[in-house]
Amino acid sequence: MSLQNETRSSEEPRADGQMHGAAGKAQFVSFAIGDDQYGVDIMSVREIRGWTPATVLPHSQSFVRGVINLRGAVLPIIDLAVRLGFPSAEAMARQVFIVVQVGNQMVGLLVDAVSDILSVNIAEIMPTPDVASDMAKRFVTGLLAIDKRMISILSLDNVLPARAQGDAQ
Repeated sequence: MSLQNETRSSEEPRADGQMHGAAGKAQFVSFAIGDDQYGVDIMSVREIRGWTPATVLPHSQSFVRGVINLRGAVLPIIDLAVRLGFPSAEAMARQVFIVVQVGNQMVGLLVDAVSDILSVNIAEIMPTPDVASDMAKRFVTGLLAIDKRMISILSLDNVLPARAQGDAQ
């Protein structure tokens, strides 16, 4: 399934690199990893793809599941659960890749399921609590409480280590 990102002339960059409209609105793609819900800025999402086995790269970092061929381009696959400090789930056909643009590099984020597209007011995004570790704050830029669920908004800039982002630029 591909997402068609509309060009919205009223969008302005925020300090964290995410986009928001002049009216203070933002859109996120929400997804599940285990029982937890996360979201990423919809403007970073290029497409959502069904499960495809990845080719393992020797000596790669633990969160790099491997690479796949995406229309002739090599796409690294990041096991987002492992990157966030959770155990890796066994690969299943119901899992999906969210193909995102991180800096100058396209990567696939392995998640359990895509849940929703959320349109929210920027004011609804709560800050990450001070009791969270510095590592948690590095990955989670804010929280949304929607329909009795708490959704952690991820900073895609911190999903890849600084070295990988530098190599991509």
